[in-house]
Amino acid sequence: MKKIVFICLFTKFSFCAIAQINPTDTIKNYILPEFIVKAKADPEYEKKYQRLVYNVKKVLPYAKLASFRFQMLEQNLQLLPNEKARKEYLKRSENSIKEQFMDDLMNLTVSQGKILIRLIYRETGSNAYDLLKTYRGHLTAMYWQTFAKFIGGNLKDEYDPIEDWQIEQIIKQMGFE
Repeated sequence: MKKIVFICLFTKFSFCAIAQINPTDTIKNYILPEFIVKAKADPEYEKKYQRLVYNVKKVLPYAKLASFRFQMLEQNLQLLPNEKARKEYLKRSENSIKEQFMDDLMNLTVSQGKILIRLIYRETGSNAYDLLKTYRGHLTAMYWQTFAKFIGGNLKDEYDPIEDWQIEQIIKQMGFE
């Protein structure tokens, strides 16, 4: 008995892909709308998509690590007895993160940085600006937001799985979901 599954993705263009699944078959068949097939045949689109795949693969580990560090930071801050100890812990954590990752993060391109900001939001549920504001203060957050705006980024960017469906698809293909 064949089942028909509808997979709808909403972007600027709404489209549906139809998958015909045979219970005895191990390969799923997707019938893609014509404009996606034409786009994938376009070498310029394929080049941009492969660049996006490369960028996501490069920055996703940093976003996952940032999420883990954020959770550990939250847990450890709750265990500390007073504000002075918390500030000291935040300072030590910041120095350790800078020492460990600053060289790698300085070598990211602007587009990789924009993807990283969105993925940090995806992993933590907070945008980079709010995280900076919470842990480093309002002036520091404003400074880095101004710097990001100057080079074409925005620390207040949020990850939207509908708008960023290609990134979501790449992450699922990589097996992180």
